[in-house]
Amino acid sequence: MKGRRGHAGKHTGATSSPGIDYRATVHEATPASTPPLCGILLIDKPLRRTSMDVCAAIRARFRRAGAPKRLKVGHAGTLDPLATGLLVVMVGRATSLCDRFMADRKEYVTTIDLSCFSSTDDAEGERTVVEAAAPPTRSAIDAALAGFIGVIQQRPPAFSAIKLDGRRAYDLARKGERVDIPARPVTIHSLEVIAYAWPLLTLRVACGKGTYIRSLARDLGVSLGVGGMLTSLRRTASGDMHVDQAVALDQLPAAMTQADLKPIPE
Repeated sequence: MKGRRGHAGKHTGATSSPGIDYRATVHEATPASTPPLCGILLIDKPLRRTSMDVCAAIRARFRRAGAPKRLKVGHAGTLDPLATGLLVVMVGRATSLCDRFMADRKEYVTTIDLSCFSSTDDAEGERTVVEAAAPPTRSAIDAALAGFIGVIQQRPPAFSAIKLDGRRAYDLARKGERVDIPARPVTIHSLEVIAYAWPLLTLRVACGKGTYIRSLARDLGVSLGVGGMLTSLRRTASGDMHVDQAVALDQLPAAMTQADLKPIPE
């Protein structure tokens, strides 16, 4: 899901942009007996923490155990602060595999409020209530969802980390400047209705790289003639990795070493 502060960051609904701290590209010398760190962590990102907050907290844990100050730590797809769930974190040499993990199919569970739009396409923004003549029926929702399956053209949210003439879109939007981001192709593999009780619609979404779930919520509302604003988002899977395998950030050891990392999947 993609992002605002760092991409799903208005900061991602993405669903996803690489989150490598490129300030940390110079490796300090390490003793010959200590091989460079390399591996991944599966983190269940908490609410209201940015994806890069998580990376910084993990880097600090490795530094407490003697890792280089400029240790590379990155993530394979931003989750907005209001999103939770699976964040694949790469440490050390594993950051070179960012593109591989970014390309993985992502799965989400999301709830959409069909009674309003918002300036950010989620609950953080200013809301505009939409008066619907009648709530859409379940069959109308199913028909609308079918139109979003496959390769579609999707316009990212104004509050996203996409760069326009070298400036982040969310910086322009916060200053009240016009943000005109062109639509781009994304792939949505499947959309499954989990629950529907007007105005809330809960979906399971499987999608490809670059998909903004916030944009999906907005565009679905437009197609139904109602509102469309994300109220919750949880990433449940990335490739063959599932949130059930993830650990909470506060469950990690205070000081971490290579032994705490998972090996890179084949």
